[in-house]
Parts: sequence; structure tokens; C-alpha cells
Amino acid sequence: MSSEPSSYDTHEVTNQPPDFAPYDPWACDAALREAVAREGAEAFATHLQAYARIAGDALYRQGWDAHRDKPRLRTHDRFGARIDVVEFHPAYHEIMRTAIAHGVAGLSWAPQAWPAQAVAQPAQGAHVARAALSFLHHQVEPGSSCPLTMTHAAVPALRRASALSVWADKAAAPAYDPRDVPMADKAGVTLGMGMTEKQGGSDVRSNRTTATPLPGGDAYSLVGHKWFFSAPMSDGFLVLAQAPGGLSCFLMPRRLADGERNAFRIMRLKDKLGDWSNASSEVEFVGARAWRIGEEGRGIAVILDMVMLTRLDCMLGSAAEMRMALLQALHHCRHRIAFGHRLVEQPLMRNVLADLALESEAATAFALRVAGAVDRAAQDPREAGFARIATAIGKYWICKRAPAFVNEAQECLGGAGYVEESLMPRLYRQAPLNSIWEGSGNIQCLDVLRAVQREPACLDALRDELAQAGGRDLHYDALVAALADDVESLRASDAVAAQAGARLLVERLALALQAATLLRGDSPLAADFCRSRLGGAHGAAYGTLPATFDFERCLARADDTGR
Repeated sequence: MSSEPSSYDTHEVTNQPPDFAPYDPWACDAALREAVAREGAEAFATHLQAYARIAGDALYRQGWDAHRDKPRLRTHDRFGARIDVVEFHPAYHEIMRTAIAHGVAGLSWAPQAWPAQAVAQPAQGAHVARAALSFLHHQVEPGSSCPLTMTHAAVPALRRASALSVWADKAAAPAYDPRDVPMADKAGVTLGMGMTEKQGGSDVRSNRTTATPLPGGDAYSLVGHKWFFSAPMSDGFLVLAQAPGGLSCFLMPRRLADGERNAFRIMRLKDKLGDWSNASSEVEFVGARAWRIGEEGRGIAVILDMVMLTRLDCMLGSAAEMRMALLQALHHCRHRIAFGHRLVEQPLMRNVLADLALESEAATAFALRVAGAVDRAAQDPREAGFARIATAIGKYWICKRAPAFVNEAQECLGGAGYVEESLMPRLYRQAPLNSIWEGSGNIQCLDVLRAVQREPACLDALRDELAQAGGRDLHYDALVAALADDVESLRASDAVAAQAGARLLVERLALALQAATLLRGDSPLAADFCRSRLGGAHGAAYGTLPATFDFERCLARADDTGR
């Protein structure tokens, strides 16, 4: 056949960017590398670098299939027997297997399982390293982050009950086994959770699911429903239910020790805006067997350890989505020519991209700062207090910023960013999730109010954190001084006035903490962040930095690999 163009050829493909993958999300991210070292996890750098290369190639490609072919629920087999099986694309299982094998779920709790680290004190920095793994993973496949996060976060709760410690050990193990078999037959397990019900949402105290003690042991029978039951093919689930002594936390296995299916039914999978590779469901408990964790009536206290860790992952996930959206925009603009110049050379586009890069670095640095506080909390009461309040502040602000950020990055691609062959629509659908999951914005702000008003250790830690960055920037110092007055005014206000002003206060605290993290980390963008976000040299939209801003420095730092 002739290779000559026919008379019907109308165009040749030019002025299009090359494929994005493979890319190295560790090598191109100076802010992440610096944060990992600053927060005490530099010993894990080789492991993080290795996982980044996998994430930026194989996992990135597998993510397309995992999202394109959504999970499907099969309630019955062909003979009419109830089976309640959720089927996933094989790529999903490969993603989960790779992530768990590299510690995205378990590194915090069992760093010795990754002996190649040669860490003198294996536990030191493990939470930070695991947070960085989650950040790298979420960039390329956010849906699987849900079961990975819940499995990671369930371990402290499970360790509260000695009889359930084997579940904790297997949740932390570097082994993924998707078979629907009893826990005892597996080297590793995954965990989901069921907290909210139709009538309650975030108000879990209104839960109506009942837990009735069974004779002869610690088992209970659960009857009720869950409106959001995450990752329903997990091996076990942390569930809240009303026991005789009040709202309590339980571990409910999918399969009982004798191999029988536990007595719960998956009613349907949620048809969600995004997060398509992950299954979320509604379920009914019809006498499901479960084992109590902690005392009766103390379910919320038990679950708080888990919630704090999942909220940290919400911060990390939103920061990761920002990072990926920025990289997609940079990649397009560095290869696309318009009006005789590459887009990245156009002054207004440079303003937009630099502004996004500034926001992304602040989100990354602050999320890793909170991970460092979590890592040190067990030995340092000051860090524990800071982790408590900063998690809620960061969860509110970073997750709130992600949707507008992703949309701005999407706009950099023009119409190409609005079609499904681009990654941007998937990112845009994913972006609102973290601000809703694990407590919406108002819940986070109320949590900050509670800490400021009732938990002196949290307030002292917050003040100390802000003070340590003082004297380095005039805009920052002015904001911190104003915040001191604002906090005292809030503490003296009645409940109505305090709640009405909570969002503005938390936003200002978040900006101050981001600035403090950049200043103390000697980020080359710290002064620019303070000038634009704190000093009024910025508009309401991205791309409104002053014309005197050093755009080149910011863009070079955002991705210095020359792709």
C-alpha cells in the first residue's frame, strides 16, 4: 500500500504535547523531597524514589483501566444464592497489590517489614514516609487511596483489643489478598468502615443500628443499616452501633472463622460523581457478628484515632491532586505553541502557572508538616497538641482549595482539558471528595473551635508553632499579631458568634500555618507566598500575582526535570 498522502488527507498532527507518562513524581518535586527530609524521614528516600518511579509509569497507566471499568455489584450467583460480591477490573487489584507491597497502608506500623531501609531506628519517620507514599500514590490513582487509607488508619483502633491484634498485624503487613476467605487464611487484610446512616450523616450519635451482646463471649449481633459503607469487599469493617451501654465501635469481619458469610447485605453501590475505581455502598445488617473494640459507650473516642489519620490523608490527597493537576498543566504549556510562542512563555499564562505552583508547594509542605507532628506525637505532647488542631485546620483549607485549583489547571489545557482522554476531568471529579469525606468543612471548623476553646494544649501548640516562624517576614508577623487578637475575641464570644466567624478564622490560621511551614523550611517561595497570600498582593482568582513576581524561579522549582 502506498504511503503517499491521499487527496483526502486533511491534516497532520502537530503542536500537541507528548505522552505525559512515564514521569518521576519524586525527582520533579523539590518541595516533597525537602519536606520528607525536614520531617525526619530522609532514611526512607530510596524507598520513596523507587515507589515514585512505579507510580509515575505502571500505576499511572493502570489507573485508566481501573477508573474506566467501574466496580460492579453481583448480589446473587446464577443459582439464586446470595453472594454480595463486588467485581473490579484486574488493574485495580494490581494497583492495590503494588501499593500494599510498598507500604502505602502499613509502613507506619511495621517499618521493619521493609528492611532495605537500613534505618537505625525503624519507627522514626515512618509516619512521614508513609504519608509521602500516600501522596505519590494518590497523584496517579486516588480511588484505591480510600481502602489503603482506612486499612492504615484502623490499626491503632484494632490494637486496643488484644483479641484483635492479629487483625492489626495483618492490616500492617505488605501482603494483598483479594480472595473472599476468612482472615486466618490470609497473610494480609484490608479494612473498610461504616459510620454514617441515612438519618445522621456526620451526627453519628443519632445512629440507630443496634448491637446486642451474644452469650458466651465478646461477640455482638448487629441489626441496622449504613448509608455509606466504604470499600465493601474489605476483609473487615470498623462499625459504629448502639450497644446497651451506648454508641460503641466494633470490628465486623466479612467472613466468619468457619468460612460462612457474615450476615450483612450490600443493597447497592453508590453512583458517585468521581472516585470511580473505588466501591462505596449501602448495606443492611441482619444479625451480623461483630466484636467490640474498647468499652461500651466509648465508640466515638475509639474512632477518633482513626479519623485523625484519615483526615490527614484527605489533606495529603488534595495536595496530591493539586500537584498532579499542576504537572499536567505545565506539561501541556511547555509543549503547546500559540501566537508564535510556547504557552509557558506567555506572560499571563506564566502568572497562572506560577500562582498554582505557589499554592501547591504550600499545600504539600503543610500536609507533610502535620504528618511529622503525627509521627512525633507519642513522644512529644507539644507535637500531639499541634497534630490535633492542625489536622482539622489543614483538612478544611487544603481540601477546600483543591476543586478551584484543579479547574484552573484544567483551563490551561483549554478544550483538551475537558475531554475524557485527558486526565483532567477525572481529577476535577475527584477534587471535591476530600472536603466532604471524614467531615465536611463546617465539621472541621467546629472541631477547631472546640480545640481553641476547650483544649489548652492545642492552643498553646498552635501559638508556639506560629511564634517559631516570627521575625522572618513583615506580612507574616502582622497576620500572627492579628490572629492572636482574633483567637482571644473568639474565646470570649458566645456560641452563635463563634460559629458564625469560624470559617474566616480557620482560613486565616491555615494561611498562617502554611506560611510558617515555608518560612521555617527556608523555601525559596516563602516570601512570595507571604506577599501574595498575606500581604494583599493577590486577587480573588489564580493568576493575579503582581507583575514583579519572579515567575521563572517558581516555575523552575515546580518541575526542574526539563520534561
